[in-house]
Amino acid sequence: MAETAAAAPHSTFGEIAQVLVLPGELTHAQAQTCLRMLTQGLGRGQEPVVADASALVRFDSSALAVLLACRREVLSLGRSFVVRGLHPRLSGLAALYGVAALLPAG
Repeated sequence: MAETAAAAPHSTFGEIAQVLVLPGELTHAQAQTCLRMLTQGLGRGQEPVVADASALVRFDSSALAVLLACRREVLSLGRSFVVRGLHPRLSGLAALYGVAALLPAG
């Protein structure tokens, strides 16, 4: 479903970042499992976190909930959080719900 990966050398942070890779499908049915896997992969590092949403092709508003929950967890660890590859429909949904600013592009 979801996995964590080492940071890509071309991080927008100009340094090493931890990348959380979202799956291709993220609906209500997968949300809890996906969130658990993503947050368990955070570890105790201090590097910035990039949520890579570029694989998402089938999703509902639960994908936003997962991203926002990841953001909360990352910020509680004192780390920075950005989202890469957010699908335009999901970006539009975030704007509609008034949470787009909480999911900065990176």
